[in-house]
Amino acid sequence: MGFFSFKTTDTGESIPNIYSHRHPIRVVMKDNKGNYWVEEDYDGYGIFGGKDIYELIAEMNGKKTRDEGIDLFFSQQEGKIDKILTPNLLRYGKAEWKDVILEDCDFQGYFYED
Repeated sequence: MGFFSFKTTDTGESIPNIYSHRHPIRVVMKDNKGNYWVEEDYDGYGIFGGKDIYELIAEMNGKKTRDEGIDLFFSQQEGKIDKILTPNLLRYGKAEWKDVILEDCDFQGYFYED
């Protein structure tokens, strides 16, 4: 299995993981209920501040398991379903949660071309 990679919802930049040649960035993951988790050193496996993003996606959409969250996220990315609730991944964590589509990143937070 490869890395799970995302773009920040406020700036659209790729979130590098700790194994990349790019320096990690501070990311705040926020849900639609006002909860947040802060990650300083993303390891590439979907955990932000101790919270699994796919479990959170499942919870935000009335499901229970990480696998259900993964299915929901990638079904939306592939256009199989229209809209799900997803957390915001914020470079600058001051913004309130917005209902936006969370984007994965082709670089997997590691395979950058620069």
